[in-house]
Amino acid sequence: MVLDLRSSEWYAGDDRNAYIHRAWMRRGAPDDAFEGRPQIAIANSASDLTPCNAHLDEVAQSVKNGVYEAGGVPLNMPVVSLGETNVRPTAMLWRNMAAMATEEMLRANPIDGVVLLGGCDKTIPSLLMAASSVDIPAVVVPGGPMSTGHFRGEPLGCGTDVWRLSEEVRAGTLSQESFLESEQATIRTRGHCNTMGTASTMALVAEALGTTIPGLAGTPAVDSRLLKAAHETGRVAVQLVAEGRTPSSFLTRANFHNAIVALSAIGGSTNAVPHLLAIAGRLGAELSIDDFDRIGSEVPLLVNLRPAGRYLMDDFQRAGGFLAVLREVRDLLDPTALTITGRPLVEYLDDAPVWDADVITPRDRPVQPAAGITVLRGSLAPGGAIIKPAAASPHLLKHRGRAVVFDSIEDFHARIDDPELDIDADSVMVLRGCGPKGYPGMPEVSNMPLPKKLLEQGVRDMVRICDGRMSGTAYGTVILHVTPEAAAGGPLAVVQTGDWIALDVRGRRIDIDVPADELAARRPNQATLAGFAAPRRGWERLYVDHVMQADTGADLDFLVGSSGSKMSRESH
Repeated sequence: MVLDLRSSEWYAGDDRNAYIHRAWMRRGAPDDAFEGRPQIAIANSASDLTPCNAHLDEVAQSVKNGVYEAGGVPLNMPVVSLGETNVRPTAMLWRNMAAMATEEMLRANPIDGVVLLGGCDKTIPSLLMAASSVDIPAVVVPGGPMSTGHFRGEPLGCGTDVWRLSEEVRAGTLSQESFLESEQATIRTRGHCNTMGTASTMALVAEALGTTIPGLAGTPAVDSRLLKAAHETGRVAVQLVAEGRTPSSFLTRANFHNAIVALSAIGGSTNAVPHLLAIAGRLGAELSIDDFDRIGSEVPLLVNLRPAGRYLMDDFQRAGGFLAVLREVRDLLDPTALTITGRPLVEYLDDAPVWDADVITPRDRPVQPAAGITVLRGSLAPGGAIIKPAAASPHLLKHRGRAVVFDSIEDFHARIDDPELDIDADSVMVLRGCGPKGYPGMPEVSNMPLPKKLLEQGVRDMVRICDGRMSGTAYGTVILHVTPEAAAGGPLAVVQTGDWIALDVRGRRIDIDVPADELAARRPNQATLAGFAAPRRGWERLYVDHVMQADTGADLDFLVGSSGSKMSRESH
């Protein structure tokens, strides 16, 4: 069969331009490398500065082997890599840039299909956003979680236990020396976080969307079965090109429905909300923030993993893995949603047993009966805010308290441990200036550390409200992604210390107990405005000028939708 390949626009023919394209790419390639063989890019986010993705060069080699075996030509294509733990001011500032850069390189080069290698939090979302915008055949290989490290006989969940142990140091129940000693044991092997943080969540969500080989997501980074699956994915990529199966040909509202069900059942990261909204926006798929509540809020939590449970990702895989979870909620899935194999996701669930019912709980004995992400609205968040009840304290899900307001993360750090700070366990901590425009980039600061004096009294959770995000490994009664953010003129900008705030998660409300006319008459104080006034240049300026709010995915307004793969002009 002769394939109608996009790459032929570069390589076919005997004119000068085709000569140039072939000659510079030949470099030992076989004579038929440019004659009907699909050119498969490997969008590789490996980087020594993204430690969770550092092993992806090895994974890429297995993908290459599979591509060659299936008759394609594999082409390593390094892409912008975002390491969540290192990149300042926040990796979320660069997600859209990474997506835009990958999109442009996929479109600009003689590529027929692409394998997307990601791991750390923003890499899989940015790659899926890019591939959706170009709409060439694409398939994901998640890099996989690390193996569990132990400290003094106890398993460590990276991220989750950092937050927990650091609070114990501030409470005086753990020495600084012991805390630093645990650092050596936290990151034991290659791979991303071993909790149900954003990296694990987005890998599993990518599978729920149908963009991976079914059964792949969650495979540990050190497991040789990851390389086997990467090899198979290389073969699948060539098949996708032969069949013309692009993201837009199978990613529909049904796929996003299944992703939301999965997100709730696994107790996944709140960061999946803006990522899924952004991916859907690139595809033109109908998806809103309210769908997460409507579809997912009553889905039972079945995965007993930190931060919402006890176990870690290698336990999850041992217990049966992702397909075993989906089998438990099969009746909630949309059976029409297809995968990259061309078959419905539900067809892969027949032989997916649970081997450890304490890690993956039965449907009739869930970790929590209804713990999906809940969308809140009210006078404090007219555009919406979200909370993850699975990670919150039940006694705080309905609460009324006096606001203690911080104008920036720097203001918070400067004052939170002041013994004279007027705050108690019933107070509501409010942090603003941390949204997409205000920070800029929407950092993971919403799970504010508690005041030291309250930690010393035994307090371990309080209601916290912020227009930023929190790590998927974090926990607590945190209302986040408040929209509109303070920097966009939302009510959060005019909340004052001493205002009473009412939270009612079951009622889907977050309100400030201030008359509407008084609230409308207020203006942000100088300290609030100062946080939004920093001079901008380069990407940061472009981002602030064009980023949308969290309730639509925090993408750039001019990147919504697909531009396709066509490049009509030649370079010579």
